[in-house]
Amino acid sequence: MDEFPENSTVILVHAAWADGSCWSNIIRPVAERGLKVTCAPMPLTSLTNDATALSWALEQTTGAVILVGHAYSGAVIAAVREERVKSLVYIAALAPDEGETVAEVFYRDTPSPEQPKMVPDSRGLVWMQEDAFSRALAQNATVDQARIAAAVQRPIAVQCIQEAAPVPLWKSRPSWYLIAEEDRMINPKTQRFMAERMGATVRSHRVDHTPMYSEPAIVVDLILEAATATLIGNPARQTA
Repeated sequence: MDEFPENSTVILVHAAWADGSCWSNIIRPVAERGLKVTCAPMPLTSLTNDATALSWALEQTTGAVILVGHAYSGAVIAAVREERVKSLVYIAALAPDEGETVAEVFYRDTPSPEQPKMVPDSRGLVWMQEDAFSRALAQNATVDQARIAAAVQRPIAVQCIQEAAPVPLWKSRPSWYLIAEEDRMINPKTQRFMAERMGATVRSHRVDHTPMYSEPAIVVDLILEAATATLIGNPARQTA
């Protein structure tokens, strides 16, 4: 087992249309390697509110921290300010630069034809239709996984994707990025652009938008790679 510093913690941050249960296949394998693991609950009401919620989760930890974000929450993990955060891990995640919005990077390149239409309701909340999970968000997941994901989904407020991002933490921390080559929500070309812009260590795989369901070992390996490099050894950025 790797000898990580005492109380080192991996904080997993869920994205839109999800909750902490999306990380259920990741928690145990990471914890078994000697790291504490927690899932930060996001209100999904604005980028500022979500960053505040993540800061509250950070306050519950005492040691070094690795932040892991999926999709929208890539913007959230880069919006906090805490010296104990040692590295950032992006799972097919959005990474706006200072002044950019999530929407701007999300729609940077032509979307997949399978990408569902996302229309806010009268309260400014965007819900995802049930069949979109098996068609676009998690097309490689099992039928049961997609059905459960749809059932536990939480809507995202339009303000989350329209608020300009602050100076991102990835400018001062090493980052790792999993490019999902079969992603139907975020164009893989957009993912590569963001990963290269932040100077991330890139790992590219033939996975869908939510590899936490269909290929959890790939996600676990990337988290452990980042943790080992930044908590034990020296980070070495490379592209693969």
